[in-house]
Amino acid sequence: MYGPREAPPSYSLHPSSSRPNSNSASPRPTVPPRPSPPTQSQMHPQPQYQPTPAAPPVAASAPPRITPASSAERRDLQSSRELKTVNFPRAVLSRFLSIASVNTAKNRETCGLLLGKSKGNKYVVTTLLIPKQHSTSDTCTMDEEELVLEFTETRSLITLGWIHTHPTQSCFMSSVDLHTHSGFQCMLPESFAVVCAPQHTPTFGIFRLTDPPGLQTILGCNQKNAFHPHPELPIYTDADKGHVQMKDMSLEIVDLR
Repeated sequence: MYGPREAPPSYSLHPSSSRPNSNSASPRPTVPPRPSPPTQSQMHPQPQYQPTPAAPPVAASAPPRITPASSAERRDLQSSRELKTVNFPRAVLSRFLSIASVNTAKNRETCGLLLGKSKGNKYVVTTLLIPKQHSTSDTCTMDEEELVLEFTETRSLITLGWIHTHPTQSCFMSSVDLHTHSGFQCMLPESFAVVCAPQHTPTFGIFRLTDPPGLQTILGCNQKNAFHPHPELPIYTDADKGHVQMKDMSLEIVDLR
């Protein structure tokens, strides 16, 4: 790097009061000071950078929630799609167990459909339909479903729910029951399932999938085995503590077997 040179001395004219005589030498003109050589920074100026303002912090996205919906959220959902009340004849339980007793003695399940109509702001179960079926100790499958469809269309009936027995097991919704019921509840949110367990206490239960998270959990389940575990969530709940109300009322029974 070059350092600054010392400037040479300056020369000035004598003031007029002390001007020399004509025999004196001519005065030298004033010489301006020689400029200092440029410094390294002047020769190669550095670009001026303006600091880039820092971006505002971005809040981390919350992880996906896998816990059940809170009570407040369930109330909001309930208010946005209020379930209609379903009147359910109390006589269905004893009458169905009587019909199923032969299969129960053989440790075979029995199933039936709960049909009815919409009456104003509620549904009313009017008919217990026993379809043609085949069963084992823990499964029951309807046969000739076209007969059921013909019956419901001819009578202008709605499928409001279904009922089946657990001949030796307790009263609960198995994984097969949950997947079966998800189809009913997709078609009608008020649909419910009745499980009868004559060898245990309680002897019956009236259930539906929670929504959320039960219905969504079952619909998203891809397990291939018939009986399989599901996440530790409240997948189903008691419908008779909600929109299903048991009443003493008339009941029609139709057996297609």
